Amino acid sequence: MQQKIIILDFGSQTTQLIGRRVRELDTFCEIIPYNKFPENDPSVIGVILSGSPYSVHDKEAFKVDLTRLIGRYPVLGICYGAQFIAYSGGGKVEPAGTREYGRANLETIDLNSRLFKGFDKGSQVWMSHGDTITAIPAGFQVIGSTADVSNAAFADESKRVWCVQFHPEVYHTTQGKQLLKNFVVDICGSKQEWSPASFVESTVKELKEQVGADRVILGLSGGVDSSVCATLLHRAIGSNLTCIFVDHGMLRKNEFQKVMDAYKGLGLNVIGIDASEKFFHDLEGVTDPEQKRKIIGRDFVEVFNAEAKKITDAKWLAQGTIYPDRIESLSITGMTIKSHHNVGGLPKDMKLKLCEPLKWLFKDEVRRVGYELKMPEHLIKRHPFPGPGLAVRILGDITREKVRILQDADDIYIEKMHNYRMPDGTSLYDHVWQAGAILLSTIRSVGVMGDERTYEHPVALRAVTSMDAMTADWAHLPYDFMADVSNEIIRKVRGVNRVCYDISSKPPSTIEWE
Repeated sequence: MQQKIIILDFGSQTTQLIGRRVRELDTFCEIIPYNKFPENDPSVIGVILSGSPYSVHDKEAFKVDLTRLIGRYPVLGICYGAQFIAYSGGGKVEPAGTREYGRANLETIDLNSRLFKGFDKGSQVWMSHGDTITAIPAGFQVIGSTADVSNAAFADESKRVWCVQFHPEVYHTTQGKQLLKNFVVDICGSKQEWSPASFVESTVKELKEQVGADRVILGLSGGVDSSVCATLLHRAIGSNLTCIFVDHGMLRKNEFQKVMDAYKGLGLNVIGIDASEKFFHDLEGVTDPEQKRKIIGRDFVEVFNAEAKKITDAKWLAQGTIYPDRIESLSITGMTIKSHHNVGGLPKDMKLKLCEPLKWLFKDEVRRVGYELKMPEHLIKRHPFPGPGLAVRILGDITREKVRILQDADDIYIEKMHNYRMPDGTSLYDHVWQAGAILLSTIRSVGVMGDERTYEHPVALRAVTSMDAMTADWAHLPYDFMADVSNEIIRKVRGVNRVCYDISSKPPSTIEWE
């Protein structure tokens, strides 16, 4: 039986990051809403309570009956989780004089605490809260303090409860991974058996049992998620897998043929559909980003459905949905962050059962599984690309001419990123999480080419570094590279006379512009 850490999500922006850190410890975890704790699940070995945008005193604050957890499992409360444990146990949580945000150091630390095994005195942590715990519950002991937060960490080891007001999951808490390892491995007793190899072995076995001799249809996108999903299914069921690759006309330059060739090289049975005429017609005049996504999602389902119906003996629909898609599509507050057209179930008239082999994986784990499956590196290392394609990288309405402009500019940018060598000999492309060009088609700027005045569109270049896309920083690209790309785009791409670079991080910005 696979061991599991449950992460109760109280709405924090970094809840997924907690999950990723636990997975890095080769331990399976599941992120679930704060009020959906699974009863009588023998695989659960510990529970983590996440942060939250709320104060424990807010009427709408998320609350849970802690008696169902404390005493049954080891429990770690993080930020709001710690404050909620303190508040529920009779401690005091009050507004801080000033918001406690940013780097701090543990000036006092109980190195005998199991949670702080291996820590250094003065270890840096990251704070982010408006309330602070002014009194801890009876039976708890303070095990860590900073200059401004006297109850930065506290515990009742007899009840197996540990609380920290800082965020061990973020990069700026320098020994955060050690803290989580102490909790997950030493305290909860994880055997650290979660790995790409074990995932492939168990998933292939499960797919054979789940699908049997049935035929499965999979919608391919060209991205790493659907490619790994297809390869995994192919290993399990072979020729009983039929893949459908829909070209909506807004892929990167020449990408449809390149991807088709790559899939055939993997031995996959792939049907390619050029449905660009339908997509361009239905998007005509549409400028709202969310509406673009919905139209493309709807049209994709219609095209895919029409082709899938021709495979009359199919019983299953496979999707390359990964864990962040399922968590991010609808937050526990009910606010849609963005639409994912591969999340939300089957078309009502399709009558196929759903198969999602990657539904528990984070993006970096998908890549690790790809390497385990011995897939070509160029497919595994592909940057993430939005399902709606260049439609959400063109501000304003979509036309074939605008797509042509952006395809040409983007192709120059990405190709030069592949060819630019870093000091370690690797390509610049491999040092960036995601990159792409954005066409500011709602704007025209004045330029001069030769002796003529031009009035054409600016292109913005975007490149970010990240571990998982939950947070991202703008990539500090070499100046000589940026100068070369800018010159080449303006010189060769008809319709562009200005190139800008986006230096916004996520948050507060998003990676995509729309």
